Amino acid sequence: MSFIQRMRVRVTCLGLGLLALSASPGIAAERVIVRLGPLRQSIELSDLETFAETGEVPEQLKLYERFLSPALQQSLRQELDLDPRMSDRIIEDVLASANGELLLDTLNQVAPNVTIPQIQAAIRLAASQADGLNMIDILRAIPQETLEVDVTQAVALVSQLNLSNLESRSLSGVLDQELRVDNPPPIRSDIQPELPGSATVFQQAVSFEDRDRDRTIPVELYWTGKTKGPLVVLSHGFGADRFFLDYIGKHLASHGLTVVSVEHPGSNLNTLVNLPVDPEIAESPSRILPAQEFLDRPKDISFVLDQLERLNRRSVFYRERFRTQEVTMIGHSLGGYTGLALAGAKLDLRSLESFCKNIQPLGVSPADWLQCAAVDLEEQQADLTDGRIQQVIAMNTLTGQLFGEAGLSEVRVPTLLLTGTKDSVTPTLDQQLNAFTQLSGEKYLLAVIGGTHLSVGDPGNVNPALTELPFMAELKVEETANLRLLLQGISLSFVKQQTDEAADYKPFLSSTYVQSFSTPALPLRLVETLPDSVRSWLVFSDRISAHTTSPTLTSRLMALGYLSSLDKKEEWQKAITAQLQANQVVTVLRSPLPFIAGW
Repeated sequence: MSFIQRMRVRVTCLGLGLLALSASPGIAAERVIVRLGPLRQSIELSDLETFAETGEVPEQLKLYERFLSPALQQSLRQELDLDPRMSDRIIEDVLASANGELLLDTLNQVAPNVTIPQIQAAIRLAASQADGLNMIDILRAIPQETLEVDVTQAVALVSQLNLSNLESRSLSGVLDQELRVDNPPPIRSDIQPELPGSATVFQQAVSFEDRDRDRTIPVELYWTGKTKGPLVVLSHGFGADRFFLDYIGKHLASHGLTVVSVEHPGSNLNTLVNLPVDPEIAESPSRILPAQEFLDRPKDISFVLDQLERLNRRSVFYRERFRTQEVTMIGHSLGGYTGLALAGAKLDLRSLESFCKNIQPLGVSPADWLQCAAVDLEEQQADLTDGRIQQVIAMNTLTGQLFGEAGLSEVRVPTLLLTGTKDSVTPTLDQQLNAFTQLSGEKYLLAVIGGTHLSVGDPGNVNPALTELPFMAELKVEETANLRLLLQGISLSFVKQQTDEAADYKPFLSSTYVQSFSTPALPLRLVETLPDSVRSWLVFSDRISAHTTSPTLTSRLMALGYLSSLDKKEEWQKAITAQLQANQVVTVLRSPLPFIAGW
Protein backbone atom coordinates (compact mmCIF):
# COMPACT_ATOMS: atom_id res chain seq x y z
CA MET A 1 0.00 0.00 0.00
CA SER A 2 1.42 3.41 -0.91
CA PHE A 3 2.11 6.12 1.64
CA ILE A 4 -0.80 8.20 0.33
CA GLN A 5 -3.16 5.22 0.57
CA ARG A 6 -2.03 4.46 4.08
CA MET A 7 -2.53 8.03 5.17
CA ARG A 8 -6.01 7.99 3.62
CA VAL A 9 -6.88 4.90 5.63
CA ARG A 10 -5.47 6.39 8.83
CA VAL A 11 -7.35 9.63 8.27
CA THR A 12 -10.50 7.60 7.57
CA CYS A 13 -10.22 5.96 10.99
CA LEU A 14 -9.60 9.30 12.64
CA GLY A 15 -12.48 10.82 10.76
CA LEU A 16 -14.77 8.08 12.05
CA GLY A 17 -13.70 8.77 15.59
CA LEU A 18 -14.35 12.47 15.20
CA LEU A 19 -17.62 11.81 13.51
CA ALA A 20 -18.85 9.99 16.56
CA LEU A 21 -19.47 13.35 18.17
CA SER A 22 -21.57 14.67 15.30
CA ALA A 23 -24.70 12.59 15.77
CA SER A 24 -28.31 13.71 15.88
CA PRO A 25 -31.44 11.94 17.16
CA GLY A 26 -33.59 10.10 14.66
CA ILE A 27 -33.03 7.20 12.30
CA ALA A 28 -29.79 5.34 13.04
CA ALA A 29 -27.07 5.61 10.43
CA GLU A 30 -26.25 2.39 8.60
CA ARG A 31 -23.13 3.44 6.76
CA VAL A 32 -20.55 6.18 6.52
CA ILE A 33 -19.21 7.47 3.21
CA VAL A 34 -15.72 8.88 3.56
CA ARG A 35 -14.77 11.52 0.98
CA LEU A 36 -11.21 12.64 0.21
CA GLY A 37 -11.17 14.88 -2.85
CA PRO A 38 -12.81 12.92 -5.70
CA LEU A 39 -12.46 9.56 -3.91
CA ARG A 40 -15.35 7.97 -1.98
CA GLN A 41 -15.35 4.90 0.27
CA SER A 42 -18.41 3.38 1.95
CA ILE A 43 -18.08 1.72 5.38
CA GLU A 44 -20.91 -0.13 7.13
CA LEU A 45 -21.47 1.03 10.70
CA SER A 46 -22.32 -2.52 11.80
CA ASP A 47 -18.82 -3.65 10.78
CA LEU A 48 -17.25 -0.88 12.80
CA GLU A 49 -19.48 -1.78 15.75
CA THR A 50 -18.43 -5.44 15.54
CA PHE A 51 -14.80 -4.42 15.70
CA ALA A 52 -15.45 -2.09 18.66
CA GLU A 53 -17.24 -4.86 20.63
CA THR A 54 -15.07 -7.87 19.81
CA GLY A 55 -11.77 -6.62 18.46
CA GLU A 56 -12.25 -8.87 15.43
CA VAL A 57 -11.89 -7.28 11.99
CA PRO A 58 -14.86 -8.07 9.69
CA GLU A 59 -14.08 -9.12 6.12
CA GLN A 60 -15.29 -5.79 4.74
CA LEU A 61 -12.67 -3.97 6.83
CA LYS A 62 -9.72 -6.28 6.07
CA LEU A 63 -8.21 -3.59 3.86
CA TYR A 64 -7.86 -1.42 6.98
CA GLU A 65 -6.76 -4.21 9.32
CA ARG A 66 -3.32 -2.76 9.90
CA PHE A 67 -4.85 0.42 11.27
CA LEU A 68 -7.62 -1.16 13.35
CA SER A 69 -5.46 -1.34 16.43
CA PRO A 70 -6.47 -2.19 20.02
CA ALA A 71 -5.99 1.50 20.80
CA LEU A 72 -8.60 2.44 18.18
CA GLN A 73 -10.96 -0.24 19.50
CA GLN A 74 -10.59 1.17 22.99
CA SER A 75 -11.24 4.71 21.79
CA LEU A 76 -14.45 3.59 20.05
CA ARG A 77 -15.66 1.88 23.23
CA GLN A 78 -14.24 4.27 25.80
CA GLU A 79 -16.94 5.98 27.81
CA LEU A 80 -16.86 9.37 29.41
CA ASP A 81 -18.47 8.47 32.74
CA LEU A 82 -21.15 10.91 33.76
CA ASP A 83 -23.54 10.77 36.66
CA PRO A 84 -26.99 10.88 34.93
CA ARG A 85 -28.20 13.35 37.54
CA MET A 86 -25.49 15.80 36.49
CA SER A 87 -25.01 14.93 32.81
CA ASP A 88 -27.39 17.61 31.53
CA ARG A 89 -25.49 20.33 33.41
CA ILE A 90 -22.09 19.06 32.28
CA ILE A 91 -23.09 18.66 28.62
CA GLU A 92 -24.73 22.09 28.57
CA ASP A 93 -21.60 23.69 30.03
CA VAL A 94 -19.42 22.00 27.41
CA LEU A 95 -21.67 22.98 24.51
CA ALA A 96 -21.94 26.57 25.73
CA SER A 97 -18.20 27.01 26.17
CA ALA A 98 -15.91 28.61 23.58
CA ASN A 99 -14.35 25.21 22.91
CA GLY A 100 -17.81 23.69 22.49
CA GLU A 101 -18.75 26.29 19.90
CA LEU A 102 -15.49 25.69 18.06
CA LEU A 103 -16.05 21.94 18.15
CA LEU A 104 -19.60 22.20 16.85
CA ASP A 105 -18.63 24.57 14.05
CA THR A 106 -15.78 22.35 12.90
CA LEU A 107 -17.86 19.15 13.12
CA ASN A 108 -20.44 20.83 10.94
CA GLN A 109 -17.71 21.25 8.30
CA VAL A 110 -16.62 17.63 8.69
CA ALA A 111 -20.20 16.38 8.24
CA PRO A 112 -21.94 19.12 6.26
CA ASN A 113 -25.25 17.26 5.99
CA VAL A 114 -25.71 17.41 9.77
CA THR A 115 -26.74 20.76 11.23
CA ILE A 116 -25.35 22.29 14.41
CA PRO A 117 -28.74 22.00 16.22
CA GLN A 118 -28.79 18.30 15.29
CA ILE A 119 -25.28 17.86 16.67
CA GLN A 120 -26.25 19.57 19.92
CA ALA A 121 -29.42 17.51 20.25
CA ALA A 122 -27.55 14.27 19.54
CA ILE A 123 -24.95 14.82 22.23
CA ARG A 124 -27.67 15.67 24.75
CA LEU A 125 -29.69 12.60 23.77
CA ALA A 126 -26.74 10.22 23.92
CA ALA A 127 -25.72 11.57 27.32
CA SER A 128 -29.23 11.06 28.73
CA GLN A 129 -29.74 7.52 27.42
CA ALA A 130 -26.75 5.86 29.10
CA ASP A 131 -24.48 6.22 32.09
CA GLY A 132 -21.49 6.56 29.76
CA LEU A 133 -20.99 8.46 26.55
CA ASN A 134 -19.05 6.70 23.76
CA MET A 135 -18.56 7.06 20.03
CA ILE A 136 -20.68 4.11 18.88
CA ASP A 137 -23.65 5.17 21.03
CA ILE A 138 -23.68 8.62 19.51
CA LEU A 139 -23.34 7.28 15.96
CA ARG A 140 -26.60 5.41 16.42
CA ALA A 141 -28.44 8.74 16.70
CA ILE A 142 -27.47 10.06 13.25
CA PRO A 143 -30.69 11.02 11.40
CA GLN A 144 -29.54 9.99 7.92
CA GLU A 145 -29.14 6.37 6.86
CA THR A 146 -25.88 7.42 5.19
CA LEU A 147 -23.56 10.04 6.55
CA GLU A 148 -20.90 11.66 4.39
CA VAL A 149 -17.60 12.74 5.94
CA ASP A 150 -15.15 15.23 4.46
CA VAL A 151 -11.83 13.76 5.58
CA THR A 152 -9.86 16.89 4.65
CA GLN A 153 -11.82 18.79 7.28
CA ALA A 154 -11.46 15.87 9.69
CA VAL A 155 -7.67 16.17 9.42
CA ALA A 156 -7.97 19.85 10.20
CA LEU A 157 -10.12 19.06 13.22
CA VAL A 158 -7.71 16.47 14.62
CA SER A 159 -4.74 18.76 14.09
CA GLN A 160 -6.36 21.77 15.76
CA LEU A 161 -8.37 20.09 18.49
CA ASN A 162 -5.88 17.75 20.13
CA LEU A 163 -6.09 18.14 23.88
CA SER A 164 -2.89 20.17 24.22
CA ASN A 165 -4.24 22.72 21.77
CA LEU A 166 -7.66 22.79 23.44
CA GLU A 167 -5.97 23.46 26.76
CA SER A 168 -3.95 26.27 25.21
CA ARG A 169 -7.04 27.84 23.69
CA SER A 170 -8.82 27.60 27.05
CA LEU A 171 -5.91 29.45 28.60
CA SER A 172 -6.52 32.43 26.31
CA GLY A 173 -9.34 33.82 28.41
CA VAL A 174 -7.67 33.04 31.72
CA LEU A 175 -4.34 34.64 30.76
CA ASP A 176 -6.02 37.61 29.13
CA GLN A 177 -8.04 38.34 32.24
CA GLU A 178 -5.61 37.50 35.03
CA LEU A 179 -2.43 38.90 33.50
CA ARG A 180 -4.02 42.20 32.52
CA VAL A 181 -2.98 45.29 34.51
CA ASP A 182 -5.80 47.84 34.80
CA ASN A 183 -4.82 51.51 34.57
CA PRO A 184 -1.07 50.87 34.46
CA PRO A 185 1.18 53.78 35.46
CA PRO A 186 2.85 55.54 32.52
CA ILE A 187 6.53 54.97 31.75
CA ARG A 188 8.41 58.22 32.28
CA SER A 189 11.21 58.03 29.75
CA ASP A 190 12.29 59.67 26.53
CA ILE A 191 13.50 56.31 25.22
CA GLN A 192 11.40 54.51 22.60
CA PRO A 193 13.13 51.15 22.23
CA GLU A 194 10.74 49.89 19.55
CA LEU A 195 11.88 52.58 17.09
CA PRO A 196 14.95 52.07 14.85
CA GLY A 197 18.28 53.40 16.08
CA SER A 198 20.33 56.01 14.28
CA ALA A 199 23.21 53.76 13.19
CA THR A 200 23.60 52.53 9.61
CA VAL A 201 23.26 48.74 9.45
CA PHE A 202 25.65 46.58 7.44
CA GLN A 203 24.71 43.02 6.57
CA GLN A 204 26.91 40.21 5.27
CA ALA A 205 26.58 36.47 4.66
CA VAL A 206 29.47 34.22 5.67
CA SER A 207 29.84 30.50 6.35
CA PHE A 208 31.98 28.42 8.68
CA GLU A 209 33.22 24.91 7.96
CA ASP A 210 33.13 22.47 10.86
CA ARG A 211 35.34 19.67 9.53
CA ASP A 212 34.96 17.52 12.63
CA ARG A 213 31.22 17.24 12.04
CA ASP A 214 31.32 17.62 8.25
CA ARG A 215 28.94 20.56 8.54
CA THR A 216 28.90 23.91 6.75
CA ILE A 217 27.09 26.55 8.80
CA PRO A 218 25.73 29.66 6.99
CA VAL A 219 25.67 32.82 9.10
CA GLU A 220 24.18 36.29 8.55
CA LEU A 221 26.03 39.16 10.22
CA TYR A 222 24.42 42.49 11.18
CA TRP A 223 26.62 45.29 12.54
CA THR A 224 27.27 49.02 12.58
CA GLY A 225 30.41 51.12 12.44
CA LYS A 226 31.02 50.99 16.18
CA THR A 227 29.92 47.98 18.19
CA LYS A 228 28.61 48.45 21.71
CA GLY A 229 26.97 46.02 24.08
CA PRO A 230 26.83 42.22 24.06
CA LEU A 231 26.66 39.92 21.05
CA VAL A 232 23.21 38.70 20.01
CA VAL A 233 22.81 35.27 18.37
CA LEU A 234 19.61 34.25 16.54
CA SER A 235 18.52 30.62 16.03
CA HIS A 236 15.63 29.70 13.71
CA GLY A 237 13.11 26.89 14.09
CA PHE A 238 12.69 23.64 12.19
CA GLY A 239 12.19 24.15 8.46
CA ALA A 240 13.14 27.86 8.54
CA ASP A 241 16.36 29.75 7.82
CA ARG A 242 18.59 32.52 9.18
CA PHE A 243 16.25 35.26 7.91
CA PHE A 244 13.24 34.21 10.01
CA LEU A 245 13.97 36.95 12.57
CA ASP A 246 15.60 39.33 10.08
CA TYR A 247 13.66 42.38 11.34
CA ILE A 248 14.93 41.84 14.89
CA GLY A 249 18.52 41.49 13.66
CA LYS A 250 18.33 44.76 11.74
CA HIS A 251 16.61 46.60 14.59
CA LEU A 252 19.18 45.57 17.21
CA ALA A 253 22.04 46.41 14.86
CA SER A 254 20.60 49.88 14.27
CA HIS A 255 21.15 50.47 18.01
CA GLY A 256 24.81 49.56 17.79
CA LEU A 257 24.63 45.86 18.64
CA THR A 258 26.30 43.13 16.59
CA VAL A 259 23.92 40.31 15.66
CA VAL A 260 24.77 36.88 14.27
CA SER A 261 21.96 34.78 12.80
CA VAL A 262 22.94 31.11 12.54
CA GLU A 263 21.40 28.70 10.04
CA HIS A 264 21.33 25.06 11.11
CA PRO A 265 22.01 22.89 8.04
CA GLY A 266 20.38 19.73 9.42
CA SER A 267 16.99 21.31 10.12
CA ASN A 268 16.69 24.33 7.84
CA LEU A 269 14.33 25.10 4.97
CA ASN A 270 16.54 23.48 2.33
CA THR A 271 16.64 20.23 4.28
CA LEU A 272 12.86 20.14 4.46
CA VAL A 273 12.34 21.09 0.80
CA ASN A 274 14.80 18.45 -0.42
CA LEU A 275 13.40 15.69 1.76
CA PRO A 276 12.54 12.62 -0.36
CA VAL A 277 9.09 11.06 -0.22
CA ASP A 278 9.29 8.55 2.62
CA PRO A 279 6.37 6.27 3.57
CA GLU A 280 7.78 5.77 7.08
CA ILE A 281 7.84 9.43 8.12
CA ALA A 282 4.53 9.22 9.99
CA GLU A 283 5.86 6.38 12.15
CA SER A 284 9.41 7.70 12.53
CA PRO A 285 9.83 11.47 12.99
CA SER A 286 13.63 11.12 12.93
CA ARG A 287 13.30 10.61 9.17
CA ILE A 288 12.23 14.24 8.85
CA LEU A 289 14.25 15.66 11.77
CA PRO A 290 17.48 13.70 12.37
CA ALA A 291 17.88 12.78 16.03
CA GLN A 292 21.45 14.08 15.97
CA GLU A 293 20.06 17.57 15.33
CA PHE A 294 19.11 17.88 19.00
CA LEU A 295 22.85 17.76 19.73
CA ASP A 296 24.15 19.46 16.60
CA ARG A 297 22.08 22.63 16.89
CA PRO A 298 23.59 23.76 20.22
CA LYS A 299 27.00 22.63 18.94
CA ASP A 300 26.48 24.84 15.86
CA ILE A 301 26.15 27.89 18.12
CA SER A 302 29.19 27.00 20.22
CA PHE A 303 31.26 26.35 17.09
CA VAL A 304 30.24 29.70 15.54
CA LEU A 305 31.16 31.51 18.76
CA ASP A 306 34.58 29.84 18.64
CA GLN A 307 35.07 31.04 15.07
CA LEU A 308 34.01 34.57 15.94
CA GLU A 309 36.55 34.62 18.75
CA ARG A 310 39.22 33.71 16.20
CA LEU A 311 38.07 36.58 13.97
CA ASN A 312 38.25 38.93 16.94
CA ARG A 313 41.90 38.05 17.37
CA ARG A 314 43.09 37.62 13.78
CA SER A 315 40.93 39.75 11.48
CA VAL A 316 41.75 43.42 10.99
CA PHE A 317 38.23 44.14 9.78
CA TYR A 318 36.31 42.19 12.47
CA ARG A 319 38.67 42.85 15.38
CA GLU A 320 36.81 43.30 18.69
CA ARG A 321 33.46 43.33 16.90
CA PHE A 322 32.10 40.15 18.52
CA ARG A 323 31.75 40.16 22.30
CA THR A 324 31.49 36.40 22.53
CA GLN A 325 31.73 36.25 26.32
CA GLU A 326 28.49 38.25 26.67
CA VAL A 327 25.89 36.56 24.47
CA THR A 328 22.11 36.92 24.40
CA MET A 329 20.43 34.06 22.53
CA ILE A 330 17.12 34.64 20.73
CA GLY A 331 15.53 31.47 19.37
CA HIS A 332 12.22 30.46 17.84
CA SER A 333 10.61 27.02 18.26
CA LEU A 334 13.44 24.49 17.90
CA GLY A 335 15.72 27.52 18.15
CA GLY A 336 14.20 28.15 21.59
CA TYR A 337 15.17 24.62 22.58
CA THR A 338 18.66 25.38 21.27
CA GLY A 339 18.96 28.49 23.45
CA LEU A 340 17.70 26.75 26.60
CA ALA A 341 20.08 23.81 26.09
CA LEU A 342 23.02 26.22 25.78
CA ALA A 343 21.85 28.17 28.84
CA GLY A 344 22.08 25.12 31.10
CA ALA A 345 19.01 22.91 30.50
CA LYS A 346 20.21 19.30 30.54
CA LEU A 347 18.94 17.02 27.78
CA ASP A 348 17.28 14.05 29.50
CA LEU A 349 15.41 11.57 27.30
CA ARG A 350 14.85 8.76 29.82
CA SER A 351 11.08 9.28 29.90
CA LEU A 352 10.67 10.19 26.23
CA GLU A 353 10.55 6.67 24.80
CA SER A 354 7.55 5.63 26.89
CA PHE A 355 5.79 8.90 25.96
CA CYS A 356 6.38 8.28 22.26
CA LYS A 357 5.19 4.67 22.09
CA ASN A 358 2.24 4.32 19.71
CA ILE A 359 1.98 8.10 19.33
CA GLN A 360 -0.32 9.17 16.48
CA PRO A 361 1.00 12.23 14.61
CA LEU A 362 -2.47 13.55 13.76
CA GLY A 363 -3.77 13.19 17.31
CA VAL A 364 -1.12 15.26 19.09
CA SER A 365 0.56 18.59 18.53
CA PRO A 366 3.39 18.63 15.95
CA ALA A 367 5.83 19.43 18.78
CA ASP A 368 4.81 16.33 20.74
CA TRP A 369 5.36 14.21 17.64
CA LEU A 370 8.53 15.92 16.42
CA GLN A 371 10.34 15.66 19.75
CA CYS A 372 10.04 11.88 19.43
CA ALA A 373 12.78 12.05 16.79
CA ALA A 374 15.20 12.35 19.72
CA VAL A 375 14.35 8.82 20.86
CA ASP A 376 16.84 7.51 18.29
CA LEU A 377 19.79 9.20 20.03
CA GLU A 378 22.25 6.75 21.55
CA GLU A 379 22.91 8.98 24.56
CA GLN A 380 19.86 9.65 26.71
CA GLN A 381 21.47 12.46 28.69
CA ALA A 382 23.67 15.32 27.54
CA ASP A 383 25.02 18.60 28.90
CA LEU A 384 25.32 21.13 26.05
CA THR A 385 25.81 24.19 28.27
CA ASP A 386 27.91 27.04 26.94
CA GLY A 387 28.89 29.52 29.66
CA ARG A 388 29.08 32.34 27.14
CA ILE A 389 25.27 32.44 26.92
CA GLN A 390 24.23 35.06 29.49
CA GLN A 391 20.56 35.58 28.56
CA VAL A 392 17.88 33.79 26.50
CA ILE A 393 14.72 34.82 24.69
CA ALA A 394 12.84 31.66 23.63
CA MET A 395 9.77 32.25 21.45
CA ASN A 396 7.17 29.52 20.86
CA THR A 397 9.82 27.17 22.15
CA LEU A 398 9.77 23.39 21.96
CA THR A 399 10.55 21.76 25.31
CA GLY A 400 8.09 18.90 25.88
CA GLN A 401 9.81 15.87 27.39
CA LEU A 402 13.29 16.75 26.11
CA PHE A 403 14.70 17.99 29.42
CA GLY A 404 13.11 15.40 31.69
CA GLU A 405 11.57 16.40 35.00
CA ALA A 406 14.32 18.71 36.25
CA GLY A 407 16.60 19.68 33.35
CA LEU A 408 15.09 23.14 32.91
CA SER A 409 15.71 23.98 36.58
CA GLU A 410 19.39 24.25 35.63
CA VAL A 411 18.66 27.40 33.60
CA ARG A 412 19.68 30.22 35.92
CA VAL A 413 20.37 33.01 33.43
CA PRO A 414 17.68 35.68 32.76
CA THR A 415 15.13 34.14 30.41
CA LEU A 416 12.11 35.48 28.55
CA LEU A 417 9.63 32.92 27.20
CA LEU A 418 7.04 33.92 24.60
CA THR A 419 3.89 31.86 24.17
CA GLY A 420 1.04 32.16 21.67
CA THR A 421 -2.24 30.79 22.99
CA LYS A 422 -3.39 29.65 19.53
CA ASP A 423 -0.06 28.08 18.62
CA SER A 424 -1.11 24.69 17.20
CA VAL A 425 2.52 23.62 16.67
CA THR A 426 4.05 24.17 20.14
CA PRO A 427 0.99 24.56 22.40
CA THR A 428 1.21 26.80 25.44
CA LEU A 429 0.72 24.28 28.24
CA ASP A 430 3.05 21.46 27.28
CA GLN A 431 5.77 23.56 25.69
CA GLN A 432 5.98 26.90 27.52
CA LEU A 433 3.94 27.14 30.74
CA ASN A 434 5.39 24.04 32.35
CA ALA A 435 8.85 25.12 31.20
CA PHE A 436 8.37 28.58 32.71
CA THR A 437 7.57 27.15 36.15
CA GLN A 438 10.83 25.18 36.17
CA LEU A 439 13.26 27.97 35.30
CA SER A 440 15.42 28.97 38.28
CA GLY A 441 16.70 32.41 37.36
CA GLU A 442 15.12 35.78 36.60
CA LYS A 443 12.33 35.11 34.13
CA TYR A 444 9.51 36.69 32.16
CA LEU A 445 6.51 35.20 30.36
CA LEU A 446 5.22 37.16 27.37
CA ALA A 447 1.74 35.88 26.51
CA VAL A 448 0.38 36.65 23.04
CA ILE A 449 -3.35 36.00 23.44
CA GLY A 450 -4.44 34.53 20.12
CA GLY A 451 -0.88 34.36 18.78
CA THR A 452 0.06 31.52 16.45
CA HIS A 453 3.34 29.72 15.84
CA LEU A 454 4.69 32.03 13.17
CA SER A 455 3.27 35.30 14.49
CA VAL A 456 6.76 36.48 15.46
CA GLY A 457 8.31 35.78 12.05
CA ASP A 458 9.66 38.33 9.61
CA PRO A 459 6.88 39.28 7.11
CA GLY A 460 9.23 38.74 4.18
CA ASN A 461 10.15 35.26 5.40
CA VAL A 462 6.75 33.71 6.19
CA ASN A 463 4.82 32.19 3.30
CA PRO A 464 1.39 33.94 3.05
CA ALA A 465 -0.15 30.62 1.98
CA LEU A 466 0.25 29.42 5.57
CA THR A 467 -2.59 31.73 6.60
CA GLU A 468 -4.95 29.57 4.53
CA LEU A 469 -4.06 26.15 5.96
CA PRO A 470 -6.99 24.75 7.99
CA PHE A 471 -4.77 22.64 10.27
CA MET A 472 -2.19 25.33 11.08
CA ALA A 473 -3.87 28.61 10.28
CA GLU A 474 -1.57 31.59 10.76
CA LEU A 475 -2.46 35.22 11.32
CA LYS A 476 -2.11 37.70 8.50
CA VAL A 477 0.87 40.06 8.52
CA GLU A 478 -1.20 43.14 9.28
CA GLU A 479 -2.70 41.43 12.35
CA THR A 480 0.73 40.88 13.91
CA ALA A 481 2.35 44.25 13.15
CA ASN A 482 2.04 45.52 16.73
CA LEU A 483 3.53 42.30 18.08
CA ARG A 484 6.64 42.69 15.92
CA LEU A 485 6.97 46.32 17.00
CA LEU A 486 6.82 45.20 20.63
CA LEU A 487 9.40 42.49 20.02
CA GLN A 488 11.79 45.07 18.63
CA GLY A 489 11.45 47.12 21.79
CA ILE A 490 11.43 44.33 24.33
CA SER A 491 14.35 42.45 22.77
CA LEU A 492 16.47 45.61 22.78
CA SER A 493 15.49 46.34 26.40
CA PHE A 494 16.29 42.75 27.40
CA VAL A 495 19.71 42.79 25.73
CA LYS A 496 20.47 46.16 27.35
CA GLN A 497 20.22 44.50 30.78
CA GLN A 498 23.80 43.32 30.17
CA THR A 499 25.03 46.91 29.80
CA ASP A 500 25.47 49.99 31.95
CA GLU A 501 22.17 51.24 30.45
CA ALA A 502 20.22 48.46 32.19
CA ALA A 503 18.33 50.80 34.54
CA ASP A 504 17.22 53.05 31.65
CA TYR A 505 15.70 50.11 29.76
CA LYS A 506 14.29 48.17 32.73
CA PRO A 507 10.91 49.99 32.66
CA PHE A 508 10.25 48.48 29.24
CA LEU A 509 10.35 44.95 30.68
CA SER A 510 6.96 45.58 32.23
CA SER A 511 3.29 44.80 31.75
CA THR A 512 2.73 48.54 31.24
CA TYR A 513 4.96 48.64 28.18
CA VAL A 514 3.78 45.32 26.76
CA GLN A 515 0.07 46.10 27.13
CA SER A 516 0.53 49.38 25.29
CA PHE A 517 0.95 47.34 22.08
CA SER A 518 -2.18 45.25 22.62
CA THR A 519 -4.98 45.21 20.08
CA PRO A 520 -8.49 43.79 20.53
CA ALA A 521 -7.52 40.92 18.23
CA LEU A 522 -4.14 40.28 19.85
CA PRO A 523 -3.90 41.22 23.55
CA LEU A 524 -0.35 41.16 24.95
CA ARG A 525 0.58 40.40 28.56
CA LEU A 526 3.83 40.13 30.56
CA VAL A 527 4.38 38.55 33.99
CA GLU A 528 7.30 37.41 36.10
CA THR A 529 5.21 34.87 38.04
CA LEU A 530 2.09 32.95 37.03
CA PRO A 531 -1.20 33.88 38.71
CA ASP A 532 -2.36 31.56 41.51
CA SER A 533 -5.25 30.19 39.45
CA VAL A 534 -2.99 29.02 36.63
CA ARG A 535 -0.41 27.58 39.01
CA SER A 536 -3.09 25.65 40.90
CA TRP A 537 -4.38 24.26 37.60
CA LEU A 538 -0.88 23.10 36.66
CA VAL A 539 -0.56 21.37 40.05
CA PHE A 540 -3.97 19.77 39.52
CA SER A 541 -2.96 18.45 36.09
CA ASP A 542 0.32 17.09 37.45
CA ARG A 543 -1.46 15.28 40.27
CA ILE A 544 -3.90 13.65 37.89
CA SER A 545 -1.00 12.46 35.73
CA ALA A 546 0.88 11.18 38.78
CA HIS A 547 -2.04 8.94 39.77
CA THR A 548 -2.25 7.19 36.41
CA THR A 549 0.30 4.98 34.69
CA SER A 550 -0.38 7.03 31.54
CA PRO A 551 -2.61 10.13 31.38
CA THR A 552 -5.99 9.15 29.91
CA LEU A 553 -8.42 11.10 27.80
CA THR A 554 -10.76 11.38 30.78
CA SER A 555 -8.06 12.74 33.09
CA ARG A 556 -7.00 15.34 30.54
CA LEU A 557 -10.64 16.37 30.06
CA MET A 558 -11.01 16.67 33.82
CA ALA A 559 -8.05 19.04 33.94
CA LEU A 560 -9.44 20.97 30.97
CA GLY A 561 -12.78 21.28 32.73
CA TYR A 562 -11.04 22.56 35.82
CA LEU A 563 -9.36 25.28 33.78
CA SER A 564 -12.65 26.32 32.17
CA SER A 565 -14.24 26.66 35.59
CA LEU A 566 -11.59 28.92 37.13
CA ASP A 567 -13.70 32.02 36.78
CA LYS A 568 -16.74 30.18 38.22
CA LYS A 569 -14.92 28.49 41.09
CA GLU A 570 -17.26 29.57 43.89
CA GLU A 571 -20.38 28.56 41.95
CA TRP A 572 -18.97 25.12 41.24
CA GLN A 573 -17.86 24.59 44.84
CA LYS A 574 -21.34 25.42 46.12
CA ALA A 575 -23.02 23.18 43.54
CA ILE A 576 -20.75 20.23 44.28
CA THR A 577 -21.14 20.63 48.05
CA ALA A 578 -24.93 20.69 47.72
CA GLN A 579 -24.86 17.61 45.49
CA LEU A 580 -22.68 15.67 47.93
CA GLN A 581 -24.83 16.61 50.93
CA ALA A 582 -28.13 15.86 49.19
CA ASN A 583 -27.18 12.47 47.81
CA GLN A 584 -24.48 11.29 50.22
CA VAL A 585 -22.22 10.28 47.36
CA VAL A 586 -18.45 10.44 47.16
CA THR A 587 -18.07 12.03 43.75
CA VAL A 588 -20.19 13.68 41.11
CA LEU A 589 -18.12 12.38 38.22
CA ARG A 590 -17.49 8.65 38.36
CA SER A 591 -13.93 9.31 37.37
CA PRO A 592 -11.83 9.93 40.51
CA LEU A 593 -11.44 13.60 41.40
CA PRO A 594 -9.40 13.42 44.64
CA PHE A 595 -8.02 16.95 44.62
CA ILE A 596 -11.19 18.92 44.16
CA ALA A 597 -10.98 20.27 47.71
CA GLY A 598 -7.72 21.99 46.89
CA TRP A 599 -9.10 24.37 44.27
